[in-house]
Amino acid sequence: MLGKKLVTAQKRGETRALCLGLGMVACSMMMYFFIGITIVPFYTKSVWTTETECKVLKTNIKDKVLHPNSEGLEDEAILPYPCLQVWVNLTASGQEVMLYQTEDTLERNPKCSYVPGKSENSKEVKARIETIASNFKKYQTFPCYYDPGGTQTNVILSRLYPPKNLVFTFLWPTLMFTGGCLIIVLVKISQYFSVLSARQ
Repeated sequence: MLGKKLVTAQKRGETRALCLGLGMVACSMMMYFFIGITIVPFYTKSVWTTETECKVLKTNIKDKVLHPNSEGLEDEAILPYPCLQVWVNLTASGQEVMLYQTEDTLERNPKCSYVPGKSENSKEVKARIETIASNFKKYQTFPCYYDPGGTQTNVILSRLYPPKNLVFTFLWPTLMFTGGCLIIVLVKISQYFSVLSARQ
């Protein structure tokens, strides 16, 4: 009677462990899929892949900037935040180019080097932009990223998805997948030895 209870409890434990392992594998596969359709396209789309040195040439903070209207003509538009423009000398080619904070900054507003978040306070934004401008004047030379293919003539200060961040993103689902497979293998080994001992 006691032997039957032990066998039943063992089978229940094995079933739960097997379900846990399969669940971990399924969750990791979902995470891989989610990363593959969200983060990986942004990483592969970025052309600013080569790091070089940039030297600040000039910084401007403007309240009005030329912005293209619906007819394609450029009009002066008043932005809800001061427009910081940073021009640098690209060491790799010696060109004078505009610096952007990230790839996303160029898409949001190609006229400004820094674009604040929508929910930020206007006074805080103004103070932050002035601080950023003073930091650029203080630290004249710094690392930046450019497009070696030449499709983009501008440069960015930092990449949204650098290779090390992408590796770190894949680390957790890989650990979960490995752990789930290990649990499944251990359960199968346990079942094999149970059947072997029962035969003997």
